[in-house]
Amino acid sequence: MDKEEIVAQGRRVIREEIEGLRRLEESLGEEFARAVELLLRCEGKVILTGVGKSGHVARKIASTLSSTGTPSHFLHSSEALHGDLGVISPQDVVIAVSNSGESDEIVSLISYVKMLGVPLIAITNRAESTLAKHSDVCLLLNVQREACPLELAPTTSSTATLALGDALAMVLSQLRGFTKEDFALRHPGGALGRKLRLVKDLYHTGEDVPVVSEDEPMREVIIEITSKGFGATAVVNREGKLTGIITDGDLRRFVRRGGDFNSSIARDVMTESPKVAYPEEVALEALRRMEEHKITVLIVVDEENRPQGILHMHDILRAEIGIK
Repeated sequence: MDKEEIVAQGRRVIREEIEGLRRLEESLGEEFARAVELLLRCEGKVILTGVGKSGHVARKIASTLSSTGTPSHFLHSSEALHGDLGVISPQDVVIAVSNSGESDEIVSLISYVKMLGVPLIAITNRAESTLAKHSDVCLLLNVQREACPLELAPTTSSTATLALGDALAMVLSQLRGFTKEDFALRHPGGALGRKLRLVKDLYHTGEDVPVVSEDEPMREVIIEITSKGFGATAVVNREGKLTGIITDGDLRRFVRRGGDFNSSIARDVMTESPKVAYPEEVALEALRRMEEHKITVLIVVDEENRPQGILHMHDILRAEIGIK
């Protein structure tokens, strides 16, 4: 092959797999909804099983489910027949992945799954297969041909299986009300973990937090701002609830208006209803808010709008959290 033919063949593979995904999308129907409902009702864990390429894809689906709110576990079909069947409990749901639906290991598992009374979801390409016939729900891949020139290596079928697993995981995630905060709890490590760190992991609390009352003399307000070193202070009412913020910028604007610090109190200078952050919020969202409103600090409040801490933009940047 010359270079043009090499590129053409690469594009053909991708094109055929895309066409396979289109057919899968068009064929998705009531069985998919039944599978989602079955998984949503699962009181145990979701067990993914398969061998060969199907096993590799099943392992990835199990990982995606687990990281998006559906506890899952991969069980290699061969190992299951040699002692690992004990991982399946009556509260679980099993998803068996087999393109042919006739893999010896998968077929051998069916009777054990049925004996336990565990629901069985099949992901296969053959509606007439043993796996399909004995499943409670059968999700058909609807793949007409593999992208492999020999039509032997799992290519389009494995791509379709992976996409179907992603579809299950994402719909379940939506139905469970899975949030960015939930995702962060499951991904504490690496670059992704840093990106998903929460405000409560980074903000300053206790005596480090600059706070003054609305009727605090401005002389004392300036001392509070200067001593705490954030260039700002929270302003609270008599109930201790946040009503405003005073920043270095507010002080300069007050002076330009002809204000007199000697005869003024915090209420005269503060910016009312300031932007805030919450302890359980993803820090990256707080950073975006700072960028949007061109500010460098956020007062961190509880559900009753009482200051719990202060978050500076530098705290987020030092944690190597950034906006791309």
